Amino acid sequence: MVSLIQIISALLNIITWLVIIDVVMSLLIQFRILDQRNQIVSQIWLSIRNVLEPLYSRIRSFLPNTIGFDLAPAVLLFGIFAIQTIIRNNFNHY
Repeated sequence: MVSLIQIISALLNIITWLVIIDVVMSLLIQFRILDQRNQIVSQIWLSIRNVLEPLYSRIRSFLPNTIGFDLAPAVLLFGIFAIQTIIRNNFNHY
């Protein structure tokens, strides 16, 4: 049981960092600080988006349509925080 909780916690931490990197890269690309024509930037951007887009699309399906502002990363981070808090509070003795 301890191993399963540690694996879930590690996966949630990885997803958290991917969401943060995705949001930062999105802003840097939007303000033209990063250039998507750069092959390395493009590969990193597409890789992260391909991992996170299935999660974002499920969240976007029940969120209201906000033009120009995507709430899916914030909702995902809040959900991860809630899951981590539940794990920490209920499985603290592990």
